[in-house]
Amino acid sequence: MEYTETIHARGHEHVQSTHASTFEVTSDDWLTPAGDCILAIEADRTPADFSDEFVDAAQSHDAEITATLSTDDHTHTITGHGHPELTFKDDRSAVGRTSDYVDDRTIMVGAEGAAESVDRELVAALADGADLTLKLRVER
Repeated sequence: MEYTETIHARGHEHVQSTHASTFEVTSDDWLTPAGDCILAIEADRTPADFSDEFVDAAQSHDAEITATLSTDDHTHTITGHGHPELTFKDDRSAVGRTSDYVDDRTIMVGAEGAAESVDRELVAALADGADLTLKLRVER
């Protein structure tokens, strides 16, 4: 079975996308230069908004979760895994992690990439304020 969730957000001049172990999309309307994992702000949805079906499917070590990051001209995909302790309860940020660390913001663990691995042309577009679509797909 496959389930999807979509988040729309926008880039910001401080997007750097240099963090080595996480990537994040936040509903905050601001970003400081210290937020080196944040790809976009003003997200229209957060993990707390995800369907019960998506959450249930993602709460397994066997779940494969794919994050597709898209602007008008660029697309980048990061694949990771689910985890039984994923709660999807955070109402502020969605975070993908290369590690197995889980908190309420975590949307995937064991990600094959993080902010630093995102296509640099996509990052440049986000730093210019481009709109971002983050499509999450979970398969079990």
